[in-house]
Amino acid sequence: MASVQKRVGAEGAVSWRVRYRTPEGTTRSRTFGLKRDADRFGRTVETAKDTGSFVDPQASAVTVGEWADKWLASKVNLAESTRDRYADVIDAWVRPRWGAVKLSAVTHEALQAWLAEIDRAPATVRKVHRVVSQMFDYAVKAGRLHKNPATGVSLPRVRAAEKRYLSHGQVDAMAAEVGPEWATLVYFLAYTGVRWGEAAALRVRNVDIERRRASIVESVTPVRGVMVWGATKTHERREVPLPRFLAVLLEGHVMGKAPDALVFTGPQGAVLRGSTFRARALSHAAEELGLCVPKLDAEGKQVTRRRRGVDVPVFTGHFHPHEFRHTAASLAIASGADVKVVQQMLGHKSATMTLDLYGHLFPDRLDVVADAMEAARLAGSTAADQAAIGSGSCDQMVTMPVAQAPGDSEAA
Repeated sequence: MASVQKRVGAEGAVSWRVRYRTPEGTTRSRTFGLKRDADRFGRTVETAKDTGSFVDPQASAVTVGEWADKWLASKVNLAESTRDRYADVIDAWVRPRWGAVKLSAVTHEALQAWLAEIDRAPATVRKVHRVVSQMFDYAVKAGRLHKNPATGVSLPRVRAAEKRYLSHGQVDAMAAEVGPEWATLVYFLAYTGVRWGEAAALRVRNVDIERRRASIVESVTPVRGVMVWGATKTHERREVPLPRFLAVLLEGHVMGKAPDALVFTGPQGAVLRGSTFRARALSHAAEELGLCVPKLDAEGKQVTRRRRGVDVPVFTGHFHPHEFRHTAASLAIASGADVKVVQQMLGHKSATMTLDLYGHLFPDRLDVVADAMEAARLAGSTAADQAAIGSGSCDQMVTMPVAQAPGDSEAA
């Protein structure tokens, strides 16, 4: 039980010290200026111990900045790219506001007000909240907080960005526009749906031309300027199908390369970066194909910039390599692939994720399903009728009474 002791200082000042034990048996004490405050604290400690909600004040006295470092160090399951993104969020948003604040001093109300003041896109605000909430969840599990103050915080709604899907003809046009150096890469991305890092990490030995399969086993991502190799996003290997024309293109593309060589490389033979592909080929091709939006000034005039002594138009909404992934999903679904096939091809964790992203592309096939069920029903009915007639059994046939016309007799 907590005990309250009166203490008198050298100058006669009276204080009240509460002595108590933590559930682990460690002795703690806290001093108050008023007895009623000391009594209240002692009762609170004992109640918390009885209900299992006790948190050692010394454990929750660590600052948010210190705890952020401990939490990030504990995330041994993170890919380097993900760890880098979390660190950026902590450095840019968490430390400036909460770095010197004790864990125990962070309140739900204060977090709500802070997140509401972040003048960024809803997706950014949600990303910041996700990191902060995970930090406090870890603090609860570690016994440093009784509850997570970030739980239940109201967050801005994120509008789903409209996805762009290229048609077969547009893919052909894109491949022609980027030129022979990049055409095979465009077709590979648009017809397999692999992530950029997976395509950049693909090796010749993982391409089976005869089976028309590519094995996706690893990924490479730039982290603070350094290319970091690791597992795929879902940490699982998968195979993606290669249309026959693409298998032929890949066969010529990898001819003469060693099995360990990368299928796609940068101009100097190094790992191909997405930024290099966009700068050297993709952005210009997208502009030429009308996939981008001209940038206008306040007066509605086309904005230009000087390039090699010539004024060239400036565009926004450039085509991103990830949009080839959306294209592959769209083309596969339009070709009749079901959701499980698309899930496997894209490497999603579940069919639910696939439906969340591309479910709106499937409803057009509802009429196909309805027509198929109708055809099956008619075929089944016809087969049953023919079987009944062929058996020659009259008692299997149903005879409907025929109404007699007025004046008819049985003799007639």
